[in-house]
Amino acid sequence: MMKKISFNESITILVIMLVILGGGVIGFGLSPQVPVLTVIGLLMAWLAFRKVSWKDITDGITEGISTAIVPIFIFLLIGSLIAVWIKAGIIPSLMVLGFHLISAKFFVPSVFIVCSLVGLAIGSGFTTVSTVGLALFGMGATLGVNPALTAGAIISGAVFGDKMSPLSDSTNLASAVAGSDLFAHIKNMMWTTIPAFIVSLIVFAILGFTNQGTSMASIAKTSAVLTSHFNVSWWAALPIILMFVCAWRKVPAIPTLFLNIFVSIVMIFVETPRFAVSKLATLIESGFVAHTGNKAVDALLSRGGISSMMGTVSLIVMTLALGGILMHQGIIESAMKPLIDRLQKPGRLVTATILAGIGVNLFVGEQYLSVILPGNAFRPAFKRIGLSPLALSRVLEDGGSVINYLIPWGVAGSFVASTLGVPVLHFLPFTLFSLLSPIFSILSGFTGVGLKWADGRQHGRTVKDSTEKAVLD
Repeated sequence: MMKKISFNESITILVIMLVILGGGVIGFGLSPQVPVLTVIGLLMAWLAFRKVSWKDITDGITEGISTAIVPIFIFLLIGSLIAVWIKAGIIPSLMVLGFHLISAKFFVPSVFIVCSLVGLAIGSGFTTVSTVGLALFGMGATLGVNPALTAGAIISGAVFGDKMSPLSDSTNLASAVAGSDLFAHIKNMMWTTIPAFIVSLIVFAILGFTNQGTSMASIAKTSAVLTSHFNVSWWAALPIILMFVCAWRKVPAIPTLFLNIFVSIVMIFVETPRFAVSKLATLIESGFVAHTGNKAVDALLSRGGISSMMGTVSLIVMTLALGGILMHQGIIESAMKPLIDRLQKPGRLVTATILAGIGVNLFVGEQYLSVILPGNAFRPAFKRIGLSPLALSRVLEDGGSVINYLIPWGVAGSFVASTLGVPVLHFLPFTLFSLLSPIFSILSGFTGVGLKWADGRQHGRTVKDSTEKAVLD
């Protein structure tokens, strides 16, 4: 049996991993797959040197990948959905409608608000980005807005909506891991989400207002191209309405996507009765390819399909395999335990939990695990100093699921980069809501504002205070 991994050894492994991943992606501009694969190879070599059996290593890989089977299938369906939505004229219709409704001067804050409302209604950041977000991204390109800024506003809104929706998987997960009531958890998150939302909206308004690249002529030209080459009509609202109805009826993501794809396919055959089945199969597999004669529109609307998601899927498989090995061998647990045992004050505990969530995102790249691992590890510490489970569930979201969108090799980050065609490191500085959420959470921990205690109080206390209270009682 392998000797238990020490704290120093775990930290060394994680630091080396981070250097390789960060150096490869940021320093050399490589795609994340190669650095991740390099780290997996080196980690396996180290485990073999420590006499770990191959079966033990593969067990970790299997455990890690097994958590992603459903998300992978969802991503493949989203790729198919994007392709049929473009062919059916749904995304072009959204773009044309948006040109008439959204002011060019306030485009960026409008994008943030719209994606926030859609995310809140359907409870899925991924679906928000890949549907309404994709249409808004096309509008931004036509208006001459920095693509990274538009992407940042889309993601910020989608993350806010996802985080505050009772239909969201990640919100339900954080509540369950911490042992808090779902709606009380959502209400308590407002202490950090509302300030982050307001500051983000103000900054987006400033950044969007300073943009001088808007052109009404380009808007009119793009609208004309879309209208002449796609079926732009009210009929396109049907799949969108269906998506909201499914969310309201709490239909799971997979049947919702299948139903939406089916309805969109029916629309395609109604609009184009002679559309060949073989072309439909190619559309779903390889994505939509626009031939409008306008290079900008063709670049925007040539996307989607199962094949477009395979890069993301490969990265998910590799990062979760890496995460599975790290967890199965106890490396992450060994790195966190000594720190947890020394945390006595709420500000430090909140900060450590936030950093742990960010760390799991960096090392594992999976948003659910960035909630589960710190949640299970820090729950005893929150209970020990008298903090409510609501305090823990809020911190898990502030430092966990929202950060995954900012990691180039993360599941959410790679998905958005693939869907919108903007590298993570480009939109990262503009994804304001994800950047601000952990900051406001840490401020809450040190100031005590909005920090929930198990006994209902909101005053800073230490373990010593709690012990003295228990003795007096």
